[in-house]
Amino acid sequence: MIRDAQAQRTESTRPALLQAVIDSMRIPDLRYRILFTLAILVVFRFTAHLPVPGVDRDALAAAFEASPLLGFLDLFSGGALRNLSVAALGVYPYITASIIIQIMTPLIPSLKELSAEGQYGRQKINQLTHYLTVPIAILQGYGQLNLLQSGGLGGMQGGAISGIGLGSGELLGTVAILTAFVAGTMFLVWLGELITEKGIGNGISLIIFAGIVSTLPQIIGQGALIRDQGFQLLMLGGITLAMIYFIVVFNEAQRRVPVQYGRNIFRGGRMYRQAGATHIPLRVNSAGMIPLIFAFSILILPPTLASYFADPASDSVVANMSQFFTNAMSPTSLFYWIMVFVLVVVFTFFYALVTFNQQNLAENLQKNGGFVPGIRPGKPTHDYLMRVIFRITWGGALFLGFIAIMPYLSGQITSIAASTSILSATSLLIMVGVALDTMRQLEAQLLMRNYEGFIR
Repeated sequence: MIRDAQAQRTESTRPALLQAVIDSMRIPDLRYRILFTLAILVVFRFTAHLPVPGVDRDALAAAFEASPLLGFLDLFSGGALRNLSVAALGVYPYITASIIIQIMTPLIPSLKELSAEGQYGRQKINQLTHYLTVPIAILQGYGQLNLLQSGGLGGMQGGAISGIGLGSGELLGTVAILTAFVAGTMFLVWLGELITEKGIGNGISLIIFAGIVSTLPQIIGQGALIRDQGFQLLMLGGITLAMIYFIVVFNEAQRRVPVQYGRNIFRGGRMYRQAGATHIPLRVNSAGMIPLIFAFSILILPPTLASYFADPASDSVVANMSQFFTNAMSPTSLFYWIMVFVLVVVFTFFYALVTFNQQNLAENLQKNGGFVPGIRPGKPTHDYLMRVIFRITWGGALFLGFIAIMPYLSGQITSIAASTSILSATSLLIMVGVALDTMRQLEAQLLMRNYEGFIR
């Protein structure tokens, strides 16, 4: 008894998160899920270091030094592009395919019908997304190979690779590398789906999370090399901490819409009317980090396509226009960050409204005898909730847009040119968002087993 009391006092003095981790490791099936997730992430990092053949490593490093675009693409591949590994494309072709499918679903009747067919429909749509991922990965992979062959569009003479093209002497090598890229992307998608099914958290998001986290030592090392700018680095650190705080605040902010329920209870042969009250939590940032991933995935495609025609050594009109367009879409240009802001705001509204329509909140409330006080059930409730969602999404959309362009703004404030790649607010948002989502799922698993939660 004394030993049990001492153990209880020890547990009560531990931080809630630490106690939750200890409780999780005590539960066999939850321990298996956590260890399985970690094992899959280790496999992902191993895959990111499997290089494709025929690459000049010194020229590859020089190409990344000369091209901000390559450095930016590498940030979201978790360093796989810098190694030119089989996982160089990451899961972004799959994300781009998901964007296209989501946009087309309300427009194509057959897809709209599939989306309403429950689990079977979701499986079919996911299968179509896999099919669409392959051609997108081929296009994106070929564009990146052209980019590397041209020296990263940084004015280099020669590139990190050679022999890329569709000619008779180049086709076989090009097809081999593209096949490795596509296989690597589909393998990562499969790993992500395994985590979602058998592990903890959203698998695709965790794959992106692990890739970004793996670049942190390199980012910190780059910051340590910056000399004679101690005050600017201090400002950069302060901006980063402030962003983390506001990211957490906006991710957790919600508007609670009051709801009342009226239930009929039969007791002793008589019917009694029992009332209850609750609320619908509508999150200010209901889209999470999805709009930023969508926006950056879309913005990867234009410079990739332009790289097919861009040639710094050529004076043709097409080559010059492609070069101009690629420079305009570089992460160092103002136009690029304006496009980032606009796309993030648009995708935030799109994702929030599509998600709201799929939930059918008004219809489900009416079926369960619930209503919003002062609002008639049915379509008036749907219109009211739509107005609330639209109003609060403005705050979330503008916040996400501001977070997305923060690397550019911080570079202007601190005068540290490298901050565009070193400080990525998008990376912070993805890391914080994925961490919070995974913690919620872990807490839900603990609550199902009658353990205390740890998110306050």
